[in-house]
Amino acid sequence: MPEPRPDSAGVKLPPPMTFAAPLVLGLVAGRWWCPLPAPPAWGSRVVGGILFVAGLAFGGWARLLFVRRKTTVLPFRPSSVLVADGPFRFSRNPIYVAFTAIYVGISLLFRSLWPLILLPLVLMVLQKTAIDREEAYLERRFGDEYREYRKRVRRWL
Repeated sequence: MPEPRPDSAGVKLPPPMTFAAPLVLGLVAGRWWCPLPAPPAWGSRVVGGILFVAGLAFGGWARLLFVRRKTTVLPFRPSSVLVADGPFRFSRNPIYVAFTAIYVGISLLFRSLWPLILLPLVLMVLQKTAIDREEAYLERRFGDEYREYRKRVRRWL
């Protein structure tokens, strides 16, 4: 990964990796090392599929807005504009909400509880390595505009 630029949030651990590594670890642990009782197949797969598709749609919508506004989704590059419409009206972090829904969806599709057990740790790491840095950067970069946005919109949902 490239070095963070001075005018950026300075995120060094790519957020997708914050989700992917524990998800894979949890799936492997559940399958090979320490299986836990699996959730019921039908319900788990239906809910998992819905969460997976909803996460892709919500995250895709957020990503599309970044492209349309000609700003970056990468937290180690400078932001050129504060995106506050679309899914950003409901969450300051719709892409992380999407990653979480996808993560839970995959866990349920594979009927594996280990990734769900690891999820609180994933979210704590995400908070410290990405969200805190991004929020501080956006406040420096956009000042009152970001502070007003932060008052109106929750961090998650």
